[in-house]
Amino acid sequence: MNTFSRFALAALLPLAMHTASAADWYPSAYGPNDEIGAANLLTPEVVMQAVGLVKTGKTYPLAVPVDKNLPAFRHRSFRLYNVQVGKSLGPNKFTFNDELVNAWTGVGTQLNGIGHIGIDNVYYNGNKAADFVSVDGVTRLGVEKVPPMVTRGVVLDMTAYYGKVIVPGGTEFSVTDIQAVLKKQGLTLRKGDVVLFNTGWLELIGKDNTQFLDVEPGIGMEAAQWLADRGIVAFGGDTWASEVYPNPHGKEEFPVNQYMLAKRGIYNLELIDRRALVRDKAWEFLFVLGQPLYVGSTQVNVNPVAIR
Repeated sequence: MNTFSRFALAALLPLAMHTASAADWYPSAYGPNDEIGAANLLTPEVVMQAVGLVKTGKTYPLAVPVDKNLPAFRHRSFRLYNVQVGKSLGPNKFTFNDELVNAWTGVGTQLNGIGHIGIDNVYYNGNKAADFVSVDGVTRLGVEKVPPMVTRGVVLDMTAYYGKVIVPGGTEFSVTDIQAVLKKQGLTLRKGDVVLFNTGWLELIGKDNTQFLDVEPGIGMEAAQWLADRGIVAFGGDTWASEVYPNPHGKEEFPVNQYMLAKRGIYNLELIDRRALVRDKAWEFLFVLGQPLYVGSTQVNVNPVAIR
């Protein structure tokens, strides 16, 4: 090999390594055209196993109420207007209230779809933003493609594990931490689960909104990889990003969400109110979610229900 060839090879090697690294997470294990990621795990068998968890018929709404005062990530806001559209109609004096909402879909309890988070404008299954993102929404990976989530849900009480009413912001949950909580609560994760963390973070809303948004406890990359390898469908809890923030290991922005959504096709459920479940020690339950089918949206407000 002459000097020029060696120089050319040395120049091209970093590019080749970058290309290989950039593509090592797609196409998806579910096929190059898949748009629902881990939701493929929601088989009839998984649903039937989850239905078997219902013993009392008690139901738990898992959403937080949403209004203009609810703290939200950076630029997001919510505003509802009641519009009186006219006078009484007909001899029966028919009247009604109508509401107009001007809001971001990422305010309050929400489902973050796998088209929501990308890596350098590449999203789940190698979908490039230039090919599927428009001002009218996305043409692939939209929440309207996601099937109903009916599966086993588990809540992991990190407040009891750390002995804190509110787990301090910046606390990273390790695999060892998660395994200890699972053992204490008598749980074993299984394929198709939705895993939710209780950190006490919702207690800050209206009391310290600045702290609520500036930092949060949650899983790091090690735990994310371990959970993903267990075959979970979704992760989340009572925080607004479902991962430790800010990242304690560097300057990367939301690396756990990038890994879970873009690389593994696993959904994120944010601001889940699991307080009643924790009070009842309802560590496993039937989890039911049928999200609004906003065509072209990558996230949407939801009110999941737990049944035990």
